[in-house]
Amino acid sequence: MANPALATKRINATLEELEPGWASPSGAAAETQIGAPPTAPTPTRTMTVGGTFARTAVLWVLLVAAGAVGWNQVDTTTAGQVRLPGWAWVSVFVALGFAFVTIFKPKAAPITAPLYAIAEGLFLGVISKAYDEIWHGIALQAILATMATFAVCLVLYSLDIVKVTQKFRFVVIGATFGIFVMYALTALLSLFGVDAYFWAQPSALGIGISVVICIVAALNLFLDFDMIRRMSLAGAPKSAEWYGAFGITVTIVWLYLEILRLLSYLRN
Repeated sequence: MANPALATKRINATLEELEPGWASPSGAAAETQIGAPPTAPTPTRTMTVGGTFARTAVLWVLLVAAGAVGWNQVDTTTAGQVRLPGWAWVSVFVALGFAFVTIFKPKAAPITAPLYAIAEGLFLGVISKAYDEIWHGIALQAILATMATFAVCLVLYSLDIVKVTQKFRFVVIGATFGIFVMYALTALLSLFGVDAYFWAQPSALGIGISVVICIVAALNLFLDFDMIRRMSLAGAPKSAEWYGAFGITVTIVWLYLEILRLLSYLRN
């Protein structure tokens, strides 16, 4: 899926788990027993797009704060070699664990989404400093490019310039699935000593593939925006805002890492 946290089937299951019967009629629209006095509708707080972006901002603050900690843990030897802390890869698996918990237990999103942002931020800080030691200033360039891409995609979607149709979803999801299959096959072949990282080289082919991956990652933002809008219109509970914020953050992390890789190819 383009983003497993915001897949259509996953959203339907999420809504039902967050608030069972969320789509059932209530108040005046609900059936009342004969002879029973009418009851006033029970006020409920529902998800809003603005609230989701507020939660997204909180996750990004945690991401950046944790990234600053990870950045300061990277050492450089006198010979110019970059030494990564031993816990760097542990934070990746911790973040992955919180991500899966959030996807399959969306009620826990108010807790697990911030924890995911912290764990992922630690790794991003480490890997960003490692890149920056080799190509000075590349981390800032990647951050600015990511934020600019996010802003442009948000404006294009808000102004209805880019419409998320069923065909659009099919193409983006298909392309994303193909990319992750390529990742998986490359990693699997490397376990048997086969070097299949032809696409991860600073060559014309490597740069071209990296550009395509960045474009697909950016297109996933439109799916995120559209799914959040649909969730809010469907009357999802307020707690779903954390889940939507988590989905956007996952896409942004992927986009940032791909832009960082692309810039390193261009600088190389």
